[in-house]
Amino acid sequence: LYLNGEQWFAKSQWMQLLDAVVPMVIVMPLGPLLYFYTKALLQPDYSLTKKDKRHFLSVIIDLVPYATAILFIALALTRLVNLKNYNIGLFIDTYNVYADIPRWASLTVYVILTMRHIAKYQQREDAGQKEKKIKWLRRCTTVFAAFQLIWLLYLIPYVTPAYGQRLLNWVNWYPIYVPMSFLIYWLGINGYLVTQFQVKKVSQPLPDDVFMQTIQALQTAMEQDKLYLNPEVGLDVLSRHTGIAPKTISAALNRNLDKTFSEFVNEYRIAEFKERGADP
Repeated sequence: LYLNGEQWFAKSQWMQLLDAVVPMVIVMPLGPLLYFYTKALLQPDYSLTKKDKRHFLSVIIDLVPYATAILFIALALTRLVNLKNYNIGLFIDTYNVYADIPRWASLTVYVILTMRHIAKYQQREDAGQKEKKIKWLRRCTTVFAAFQLIWLLYLIPYVTPAYGQRLLNWVNWYPIYVPMSFLIYWLGINGYLVTQFQVKKVSQPLPDDVFMQTIQALQTAMEQDKLYLNPEVGLDVLSRHTGIAPKTISAALNRNLDKTFSEFVNEYRIAEFKERGADP
């Protein structure tokens, strides 16, 4: 946005080409990202499934103008179609105006879904253990909801043909840009502080009894059950196998043994390889 405002892309044809074909403004994934970030923060062992990834297919809406520009350039170079009668720029500008409707609707729907997920999670018995995370997520979604309201107040006249150009001439995009800037800084600063709290919280060493129980369970899983032979083994698999929380396993390995999970598993795999290699 800044480079466009400073006419940076207008300096040469190559810069105009870059602006036309490289997607630098992507909005549609924001809603799913907020929703799945919330699920992952409340459930550390959560990972995206194939079904979850379908939520990001809506990015196609953002990519249509760039795909159209690439197609236009390809047709122009091959001279298969006479493009003098086609105003591709007008089409892209008009498309971007009305594409803001599904963009706003998508983010609004996912903000609502995120709020409902947080409310549902709060009803769990163990919700009190994640009070600070829940508080952060509630504040985060509230700020997004406020931004969506501001965006809606701007969007209604913007997509109305009789008022759209008048609105741009009067205030341009500043009613959206200014709140968006505050939103970005607020998310960045508060998200960083939340991360620091989590690091500080989990950096405390495990009690001796918990550490010994965890190490014994890990050694049993590797030496007796030979879990390291499973190519898909990870913290979540090991957690389900031993019944120990992933964060406890990580704490025992990282801080008490000074090893990463990969180093711990690979030691057993290397020993297995040596044993098999020595077998005639």
